[in-house]
Amino acid sequence: MSAARSYLIVTASYWGFTLTDGALRMLVLLYFFQLGYSPFTLAFLFVLYEAAGILANLAGGWLATRFGIPRMLAVGQLMQIAGLGMLSALDPAWPPAVAVAWVVAAQGVAGLAKDFTKTASKSAIKATSADGAGQLFRWVAWLTGSKNAMKGLGFFIGGALLELVGFRGALWLMAALIGVILAMGLLALPHELGKARASRTVRELFAKSRGVNLLAAARVFLFGARDVWFAVGLPVFLYVHGWSFAEVGGFLAAWTIAYGAIQAAAPRLVPRSEDGASREAGAARTWSLALAAIPLALAVALQLGAGPRPDLVVAVGLGLFGAAFAVNSSLHSYLILAYAGSEKAAEDVGFYYAANAGGRLMGTLLSGLLYQLWGMTGCLAGSAAMLGLCWLLTLLLPASAGGAAPTDRTAAPRTA
Repeated sequence: MSAARSYLIVTASYWGFTLTDGALRMLVLLYFFQLGYSPFTLAFLFVLYEAAGILANLAGGWLATRFGIPRMLAVGQLMQIAGLGMLSALDPAWPPAVAVAWVVAAQGVAGLAKDFTKTASKSAIKATSADGAGQLFRWVAWLTGSKNAMKGLGFFIGGALLELVGFRGALWLMAALIGVILAMGLLALPHELGKARASRTVRELFAKSRGVNLLAAARVFLFGARDVWFAVGLPVFLYVHGWSFAEVGGFLAAWTIAYGAIQAAAPRLVPRSEDGASREAGAARTWSLALAAIPLALAVALQLGAGPRPDLVVAVGLGLFGAAFAVNSSLHSYLILAYAGSEKAAEDVGFYYAANAGGRLMGTLLSGLLYQLWGMTGCLAGSAAMLGLCWLLTLLLPASAGGAAPTDRTAAPRTA
């Protein structure tokens, strides 16, 4: 099977999975807010979802290297079906403590599913890209951008399904979709894709290059800065300002789709370098500094009053944030593959996305806490502070690719 065909199959599988993942987040958030749960309790519902991602990315990278990428995709999809089935069994008559514990456990299963699937999908790019840094940047930008467009569509579908068929009906429909995707992937992908010698000790697993370590640390604060307003604060803020479930889901969908489109176009916005990293690392510094200014300006505007429609001010401002964040995210997603070694790229990618999950966990918890204490202003101020730390870390990024440089075609792992 050609590398391009394998890449397209993985991308299509990831699209379908991400559609259900976005819809699930919106379903849980809006359904339980409708039942009267506080912002911090809503954030707590996603704690195990995000925490499980840390373990899933570390283990998923090792397992994908040991057993191959297609098997890890299948494991992630099966776990997503299990998580959706658990949530569909929820009875609203259960005591609140029991309902919260059940949802947190089901979300933990969904978190493992998402990050097993993501690590396998992102690793497949390194395993199938054999034409140097140019193709690598284009392919990772397209996968990441198109995935986020599908996640945005999932937000809208989640809000719409909640109104049209209810919580349980929406979960059953999504489980059926994942079942179809699972069958297609098992039949179409070569079983040996991405297999290599996996690390044999924990020390070897965590022995990463300086570039991978610094980029992972920056990723913690980059995604924490997004989720500190995106995870709980913004949906609740819009809803209490009179937006309907469908309008909240529609806005988050439009934001994420536009963000994904800009991610896919990022290779045209960033000057390329012969070594595959020097100009790209410099661009990551510039874009992260520019990004930090946006939530800071919005926090100041809200503190000063923001006029009669603060919800519209925030919506427009976060549209600008999405554009700059998209380029940042795409640069980071490329640089991790540039810094990663070719032999065990899945392990490096898993380590990096474990840091990504840690940032989401921190951002989700702070989103509920800061919104409950200081409203949307607190969420935006927290976002600006995290982006300042992200920028400081990018100043230390190395100017050359690690492991096997992406321009070295002979070092690429074999594909089946």
